Amino acid sequence: MVGQAIVTSFQIYGIAIVIAMLVAVLIKVMVTVTGRIEQARVATAVPQGDVCPILLGIPDEDVAALSAAIFAAIGPHRILQISERSRAWASQGRAAQHSSHASHPRPQH
Repeated sequence: MVGQAIVTSFQIYGIAIVIAMLVAVLIKVMVTVTGRIEQARVATAVPQGDVCPILLGIPDEDVAALSAAIFAAIGPHRILQISERSRAWASQGRAAQHSSHASHPRPQH
């Protein structure tokens, strides 16, 4: 009785090992295939559209780097405008953060 239970447990472990190996190989094949498909898709993608106008104060290198990063991340899209915006929201956020820290007493070390 105990011998049969041991044999059965080894059979179950053996089947689990075989299934795990098959799943690992299947995942490896899927990753390899999707990687090759992705490389082929990126290689055939060509940027489309016009180049956005560059406003004064923004270096050409920054625009080129941003355009390349956006193209690499999401594919061919048109960049409509790159410009500096009002920084009022940033100063309001800093003021709110400083006031929240100022209201709490600092711990004494």
